[in-house]
Amino acid sequence: MLIVLALGAALLYGSADFLGGAATRRAALIAVLLTAGLAGVAVQLPAALLAGGPPRATGIEWGLAAGAVGGIGLMLFYAGLAAGPMSVVSPVSALVSTVLPVGVAVAEGERPGVAVYVGVVLCLAATVLVSSGGRASEVAGAVAGRPSRPRAAWSNRVRGVGLGLASGAAFGLFFLFIRNGGETGPLWPALAARCSGLAIYIVAALFIRSRPVGWRNGWPLFAAATGAGALDAAANVSYVLATRAGLFGPAVVLTSLYPAVTVLLARVALRERMTRTQQAGLLLAAVGIVLIAA
Repeated sequence: MLIVLALGAALLYGSADFLGGAATRRAALIAVLLTAGLAGVAVQLPAALLAGGPPRATGIEWGLAAGAVGGIGLMLFYAGLAAGPMSVVSPVSALVSTVLPVGVAVAEGERPGVAVYVGVVLCLAATVLVSSGGRASEVAGAVAGRPSRPRAAWSNRVRGVGLGLASGAAFGLFFLFIRNGGETGPLWPALAARCSGLAIYIVAALFIRSRPVGWRNGWPLFAAATGAGALDAAANVSYVLATRAGLFGPAVVLTSLYPAVTVLLARVALRERMTRTQQAGLLLAAVGIVLIAA
């Protein structure tokens, strides 16, 4: 069950990123995040109600902390993409966001078999390889709401790496915090995380005077933004359930394969070409999944 839930979370996260990326090509990042955040709350609230159980203070606190670091991490990540090439920033962020919670899992005493260890290493390598493709200029332009100019200066690369490390640490803490909150039982911590992240985006939107994407901006854009939020919320639920179903380390590693889903969707829907590095990453991910599931 852990394998199914964790890969389900990866599928949902990757699909949400694909839709969010498509939306940010036509609207500013904060505008998309506001709409996605509202849609996420609309999905997360009934899920928490259907799951039942009373909210617990400890779980809510972990959820709020998870949403805060996740929201900040996302903005740091896109700031890194604006400062340095995606081929550097994205793999650094992906690696740190996975290694940090896995390291905590090992420190807590998790000792899976040798095959699982090998599978985890392969999946880590796959995450880095799959994340190494793409065009930073397109993403950076979406963040700023304008076309971006290429930056190749060494100082910008160093800044990009630093922001990649910071965003990766934030994403890793998100995985840890939402796991800790999920251990309290009900799904209220996931809802708290969604509300906390939305609050971060609202503050940022007020600061830069941005409005959420609405239906008047066009149905395709609005559907992409709301779909991204709904799928991301569903991914949080699937991830929380995965962490309850077995060892935390393999669960977070399999969930972290979501960039592979985004790449595959871009290949199928947008006919974007995959680099050989990304193809190698997908192959490693497949082998790693088999070893973890064995």
